[in-house]
Amino acid sequence: MSRIEPQPGVMDIELYVGGSATVDGVKDVVKLSSNENPMGCSEVVTDMHAKTGLNLHRYPSTDHAELRAAIAEVHGLDANRIICGVGSDEVLQFITQAYAGVGDEIVYPEHGFSMYPILAKMVGATPVVAKERERVVDVDAMLAACTKKTKIVFLANPANPTGTMIGGNDLARLADGLPEGCILVHDGAYTEYVQGFDGGASLVEARENVVMTRTFSKIYGLGGLRVGWGYAPQAIIDVLNRVRQPFNLNDIQMKLAAAAVRDQEWVAKCRADNTRLRAWLAEALMEHGVPSDTSCTNFILARFADQAEAEACDEYLKSQGLIVRRVAGYGLPNCLRITVGDEPSCRRVAHAIGQFKDGAR
Repeated sequence: MSRIEPQPGVMDIELYVGGSATVDGVKDVVKLSSNENPMGCSEVVTDMHAKTGLNLHRYPSTDHAELRAAIAEVHGLDANRIICGVGSDEVLQFITQAYAGVGDEIVYPEHGFSMYPILAKMVGATPVVAKERERVVDVDAMLAACTKKTKIVFLANPANPTGTMIGGNDLARLADGLPEGCILVHDGAYTEYVQGFDGGASLVEARENVVMTRTFSKIYGLGGLRVGWGYAPQAIIDVLNRVRQPFNLNDIQMKLAAAAVRDQEWVAKCRADNTRLRAWLAEALMEHGVPSDTSCTNFILARFADQAEAEACDEYLKSQGLIVRRVAGYGLPNCLRITVGDEPSCRRVAHAIGQFKDGAR
């Protein structure tokens, strides 16, 4: 019997590993490894949750009209140009499935989100890495990495796991410099943590080759709900809806996400608290000799002397019930990504890192 073979590239995919949530033998654990909102979701969402689930025998709508209308209302967008997915990851997958394949190339930054090469290999395309400059996206390097084979350029901005971001002029220069037929995907999962930033919406409005994506998993505190969305030129949306499964979101997901996006007071509160605690944590770690770049997200990337010290610190933090994220797989072996938790969590992790630097093991 002949062997059943997967499509080209599939067996080259390294399985995605999420942030840990437990430590063997430790009960009082604080999870700071997945960039979740420590404040959770708003009361508006929890109240709505109590009212949903009464029509589970009915199929949900296929057009996501209610959720798209809520997103459009809050962000001043055209609802017809919004597409929703199971997290923004699924929207990224729609784009990759629709616009790339065997023989094509997909460009992403050196320390870019680990799903980008996975998506490329999923469709048989070649992932191409563009070097960064001191953990910041280098637009010139991104453009130099593009060829006539490049179909998609992925850019998380603000970036994960570095926390850094580039400005509007650089974004425009990148979009305008891409090869003909290439799409810039502006992955804005952390957009809401930057006051006044539109996540790339104005870039989409002004061009035909830009798509932006957003998520409800971060500042909205709905990581467990798995809802994301994208905004693009109408021609691209029409294509993406052809590869989207008709019932990819259920009614509960859509109703809770719609309630969440309308509660912008909660978003503002979470952003303010995160900004304050992020600055405090970065300064506290710096006092212990652990620097980090200015972060525009809900985490900081703590830098240690080398990989050995980073891993030793991680092991010590685990012994203290503190789970952070190693990022050697992102090309940053001397770093630990630390989610900005609530104030007690921030103080606890800063104290533990201080103990580690003072010789505790």
